[in-house]
Amino acid sequence: MTEARHILIVEDDPRLLQTLAESFARRGHRVTTAASVDEALRRARGAMPSHAVVDLKLAEGSGLDVVAHLAALQPPPRIVVLTGFASIATTVEAIKLGAVHYLAKPATVREIEAAFDHVAGREMPQIDGGPRVSALKTQEWEMIQQTLAATDFNISEAARRLGMHRRTLARKLAKQPIR
Repeated sequence: MTEARHILIVEDDPRLLQTLAESFARRGHRVTTAASVDEALRRARGAMPSHAVVDLKLAEGSGLDVVAHLAALQPPPRIVVLTGFASIATTVEAIKLGAVHYLAKPATVREIEAAFDHVAGREMPQIDGGPRVSALKTQEWEMIQQTLAATDFNISEAARRLGMHRRTLARKLAKQPIR
């Protein structure tokens, strides 16, 4: 695990926001959440996060506004932008404004943590550790939660997107119910 960080998560999808927040908290990080540009700006001033995960397309504005504001803080947090609408133009703009990396959704918490350590002009850092059983189970559970959130908790559609039988997904959910 990496050192404990204070992470601001800016995401307007409440289910994905909760999933990310819980996943980062389980890894020992302190988490502050925001669902809009205005809320993110208010929380950032009070919280002074060391790291931030910012959704590019927010219901009430652009995540690029949040990136620009966060990059002006002293010291600026390490910012990773997440989006389901990746384009070269927005990637370049996010990096120019101060993001250290840009990831397409869905991204796992492990991928986001690796992106925090990214240095411009270099390859992405390797994700620590080999394929340990506990790490794989955690990653699988995160992917299941993200996919469920993306499908508005439609188990049949989530199972289809995950490439598993609906009953298999239902059994996995019964073993570890969603909070």
